Amino acid sequence: MRVAIFGTGYVGLVTGACLAEVGHQVVCVDIDQAKLDALNRGLIPIYEPGLEPMVKANHAAGRSRFTSDAAAAIAHGEITFIAVGTPADQDGSADLQYVLAVARTVGRHIDGPAIVVNKSTVPVGTADRVRVAIQEELAARGVAHDFDVVSNPEFLKEGDAVADCMRPDRIVIGAKKPAAIARMRRLYAPFNRNRDRIVEMDVRSAELTKYAANAMLATKISFMNEIANIAERVGADVEQVRNGIGSDPRIGWHFIYPGAGYGGSCFPKDVQALAKTAEQYGMQPTLLNAVESVNNAQKGHLFELVQRHYGTEGAGIVAGKTFAVWGLAFKPNTDDMRAASSRRLMEQLWEAGATVRVYDPEATREARRIFGERDDLTFCDNAFSALEDADALVVVTEWKQFRSPDFGKIKQALKDDVVFDGRNLYDPQEIEAAGLAYYAIGRGRSLYA
Repeated sequence: MRVAIFGTGYVGLVTGACLAEVGHQVVCVDIDQAKLDALNRGLIPIYEPGLEPMVKANHAAGRSRFTSDAAAAIAHGEITFIAVGTPADQDGSADLQYVLAVARTVGRHIDGPAIVVNKSTVPVGTADRVRVAIQEELAARGVAHDFDVVSNPEFLKEGDAVADCMRPDRIVIGAKKPAAIARMRRLYAPFNRNRDRIVEMDVRSAELTKYAANAMLATKISFMNEIANIAERVGADVEQVRNGIGSDPRIGWHFIYPGAGYGGSCFPKDVQALAKTAEQYGMQPTLLNAVESVNNAQKGHLFELVQRHYGTEGAGIVAGKTFAVWGLAFKPNTDDMRAASSRRLMEQLWEAGATVRVYDPEATREARRIFGERDDLTFCDNAFSALEDADALVVVTEWKQFRSPDFGKIKQALKDDVVFDGRNLYDPQEIEAAGLAYYAIGRGRSLYA
């Protein structure tokens, strides 16, 4: 099938690459010409395992291309995807300006029956607004074309997006017309061979499903972080607690790892946007607000550990110290630093007068873009070079290469022999036996001992 995709971010680029991989003819649209030129040379602007070779192969095979010509893309596409960003507005609601701009563009250029698929994460009721925007443009042209607006939310995990797209656990399709559902089934047939992964529903339910899924996962994370904070106060080990509750099949193992708080482009803004939707319909979203509140507090917990270790007058004593930071991205296998816990930590360290030496396998370029060049920040080429001249180590992102370091080398490098672990990667007894003071999330040395 012929597909047009508006947006070449995480969602649009991965979706386009995977659709091309199974034989569809894909045209991706963006307004950033420099980005398009790079994509047409096979260079992708994000780090996502497996994505770059897939983009290169399908571009070389003629199954995908990148353009700024919206009219040509719409003329090409039997199905047109909207996969642009929906950033949080100042009040926490989703900003739909880019989605509606694409809708108006579609309305200006369609010349026959059309299926417009909303892949962006949007509030309930957005499909109605997209429909109105298209209809207004058609009316302004004095033409009438039959079209349907479908909700087809993405469920991609950054770092595993290609695998998630190629082997989806479910494909949610929200549509009014059976003909639109039939076309979407044909589009996704290559991903739906072993069993029927397609879940059909009405449009508003599909829109809510995406927000509900992310809010549920965020809730599990905040719940586990709150349990970790209780464990720290009562002298329990949250990792033992996690093993105890994860063994219950009603709970399971996914998303019950305590840490330094969730980040990224999805969970923070989606929880806020869902809460805002509830408020707009006269409901107080007590749980959703609590999830976000717990997460915001958790992002400051690593610095609380630092302060407590260096004394109750932590800010004064931290001044002049140098901290090695392992990990900048909000999670492993991505270079995305949006709402990353590392950002809060470094800002707090700088405010306290400390300097930072950082290493991340993929996010250094993004960190340079965010922070620029500053005297209190040094970018390092590997994990152990970050330890040079450092007083302490803070682990923020659970990259695999950080899981089993040489504790003897760490002790030899650090001046103050202390490790703060925001992802509970290490065994407290083993690391303490190496002569390192160890603070983690709900285990290790306690703030309240």
